[in-house]
Amino acid sequence: MGEEAATDPEKDIRSTFRLRRVMIPVVIGLLAAGWLLWHDLGEPRFERVTDGSGDHNWVDANANGIVDVGDAAEFKEAIAGDYRRMTARETLASISWTWKSTGFVLLALLVTAFRDLGYIYRIRVLSDGHLGWRQSFNVTFLWEFASALTPSVVGGSGIAMFIIGREGIALGRATAIVLVTALMDELFYVLMVPIVFLAVGMSDLFPALLDKAFWGLPIKTIFWIGYGFILLLVAIIFYSVFFRPRAFKFLLLRLFKLPFLRRWRPQVIKVGDDIAITSVELMGKRKRFWAKAFGATCFSWASRFLVINFIAAAFFTVNDHLLLYARQLIMWVILLISPTPGGSGIAEVAFAGFFRDLLPAVGYIGAIAIIWRVLSYYLYLFMGTVILPRWLRRTRWAA
Repeated sequence: MGEEAATDPEKDIRSTFRLRRVMIPVVIGLLAAGWLLWHDLGEPRFERVTDGSGDHNWVDANANGIVDVGDAAEFKEAIAGDYRRMTARETLASISWTWKSTGFVLLALLVTAFRDLGYIYRIRVLSDGHLGWRQSFNVTFLWEFASALTPSVVGGSGIAMFIIGREGIALGRATAIVLVTALMDELFYVLMVPIVFLAVGMSDLFPALLDKAFWGLPIKTIFWIGYGFILLLVAIIFYSVFFRPRAFKFLLLRLFKLPFLRRWRPQVIKVGDDIAITSVELMGKRKRFWAKAFGATCFSWASRFLVINFIAAAFFTVNDHLLLYARQLIMWVILLISPTPGGSGIAEVAFAGFFRDLLPAVGYIGAIAIIWRVLSYYLYLFMGTVILPRWLRRTRWAA
């Protein structure tokens, strides 16, 4: 009786996602993703011109000293102005495309594929080979799809446990995979930042024009708050998973008995349970296991940050690729704490602010940002809407 009842949700899901019904969410999803892209391409923005052929001048309406090319209130119509009002679609259409441009955009596509390949391989490693290549592919793209649909500060980790569980992985192992994945991502960042500081120096990493552009704080302050939080998070998870999981859970429970924290106690109990389960799952893993998983993590993130370099090189000669690469690590903190799904809106403003002084053809910044968002955001919306219905039909709950 209990076994029959347990299969009812599965029967309902499979019934819901028959072929005719599957086509409905696929079409709706593709139309939604397509509309988002088309809407962004039609959004007006103001591109700087150097020959006086513009139709607007910047007036700094909010007196913050920052040129926000997407805010119409910041600009006033003028004859022979310094800025021209254009949509992103018009900016793309104005580009003189060459074989060099094609080659570098193809390289950007290649490193995007490398990024996903690294994630897919890491999922296979962390599952001890229980997930095949196809399953790891589905998990990776659906995880990215979930991340694109949720605020960056929330992420898609909770949904990832559901995704991995439906691929037949038990809850304990699914919890361990998600938690270790997050730990390795943050660990890569924690280790990479000091290397970048040594290689590039700190004087050119923080664009002055972005001071107080986000939440009224200097960009350095935002970065150090974000980096400090990530460092603390890595230290806590690493210590609690590999050394004292039960002590960590006991400390959390004691802390969240305080009256002003008691409302979050149920969530904290789950966190403590997840840490304990992860610790049990990971005990006794060999060094080779960790080397392969973290190597895949580094490969993925290194590829991820190369995308902008190749897109920029498609349009003009970049004088300092290393600084362009390093700035992305600083920008990533801004995107990480973004309250909007996929960093929408915040990403475009941050992109223009971080790279304006490094890209000589200022008018192409909009075009570069569009291509970057297509590869880093819209790609996963489209892929997710195609994969999700078929995946739901094929998978079942883990026993």
